[in-house]
Amino acid sequence: MTQGIRAQQREQTRQALVREGRRLFSALGYGSVGLSEIVRAAGVTKGALYHQFSGKADLFRAVLEQVQQEVAERIAETADVREDPWDQLVSGCRAFLTVSTDPAIQRIMLVDGPAVLGWSEWRAMNETTSGRHLAQVLGDLIAEGRIAAQPVEPLTHLLSGAMNEAALWLAASAGPGDLDATQAALVAMLEALRVR
Repeated sequence: MTQGIRAQQREQTRQALVREGRRLFSALGYGSVGLSEIVRAAGVTKGALYHQFSGKADLFRAVLEQVQQEVAERIAETADVREDPWDQLVSGCRAFLTVSTDPAIQRIMLVDGPAVLGWSEWRAMNETTSGRHLAQVLGDLIAEGRIAAQPVEPLTHLLSGAMNEAALWLAASAGPGDLDATQAALVAMLEALRVR
């Protein structure tokens, strides 16, 4: 068997494990999913899993990276349609709240992510995806004088924390208008930053 075929098979195995791990983690939660269940769903052996990942937490990390990357891409796609940096900020923040109302994304990204990997690692992963985009647009708006001069990093963390908390609240809320009300409150909060 050639190197290329083996590499392709390893990648297919990895993709199957991530796909099935994601499906199971999102449906049942990290704590309720066993390795046996994951390998059975992926159609591979435990040895194949351990060849790809050091264990369940390592597989979960790969799933979380995938989810965070997808969320960041969806936010960027929504924001980047706008040319004006202020409109990018508002539409990107609104998009985050909309995307994070998906229960599978909430469970993996906001509930199990910090619990499984720990706050520091989870935060670092978030900063390399959607957090980076938020910091960039805030920095641009501060440089343009559209938001008062201030350090970008604390502002980024404050807004990110507020949006993460709002997403968790939305996960538990049952009101049909809660997303709209939360987005309106977020826009009002953002408007308070704006230099007139």
